[in-house]
Amino acid sequence: MKKAFSDEDLIKNLSLYYLNRHLKKKPIEKYHRKIDESQLHDREKYKKKAEILLLNSFMHHFPEVKFEDLTCESPDFIAKFNDKKIGIELTEVINHLEMKKVESNLNKIFRQAEILLEQEDTTKYRGVYFLEFHSNIRLDSPENQQEIILNIYKSIKKGKPAGNVKSIRKSFHRRNVFITHEYNMNLFDELCSEKIVELIEKKNEKFPYYDTSVDECWLVIVSDMNSIASRYTFIQDKEHLQKVNSPFHKIFHLENLCGNITSIK
Repeated sequence: MKKAFSDEDLIKNLSLYYLNRHLKKKPIEKYHRKIDESQLHDREKYKKKAEILLLNSFMHHFPEVKFEDLTCESPDFIAKFNDKKIGIELTEVINHLEMKKVESNLNKIFRQAEILLEQEDTTKYRGVYFLEFHSNIRLDSPENQQEIILNIYKSIKKGKPAGNVKSIRKSFHRRNVFITHEYNMNLFDELCSEKIVELIEKKNEKFPYYDTSVDECWLVIVSDMNSIASRYTFIQDKEHLQKVNSPFHKIFHLENLCGNITSIK
């Protein structure tokens, strides 16, 4: 039976995060090994590894936190902090719902283009490629998707944009071909505080079902800035977050690019 995610896919995922100079590689690698040693299904292992990557910025703000149980469900992780047993529930806030499906389709397209290039000559094309597309890009049919795959393939081979590809930038990578989105900062890309409040309210409903053996339960809301569906520039009406009522002992919002953190409770 084919694995949902291969080890190579995870290496590619990690490689992108390694470009972030703030990444605490040693703890991340240690936690990933522990997850690998667990009895979780491969799909769940990948999910847990991705989640712990999102908490990298959190580890910089709380270096004393030591994760003890990486494979639990409610909450997502159990950690030790100041001689207390802390449950950590992690959730991602999606800022651009309409982009979520687009991004999912693009990631599948990126993988197909990577396979083409690696089959041809991994040594020649290895690197991390950041791509920006023209605004009229269409993903509504297999034919259009195949055209985009070929456009990406040609752009990387020639080292310049072709077809739907608007711009291309390459960073060093010593092992494989990795294709991702170019990060473009929009100065007016706001994250509505109501989206964060709605997430907190949904998690509040599940709070009674979390592990009762923990001393405290923290909610960590993440904006994955490497995702076009999750990134933002500023939080609109941030003062609304200070009025939130919740049974969680602490609530944080953090972004994983620069590591900015907001204490909500």
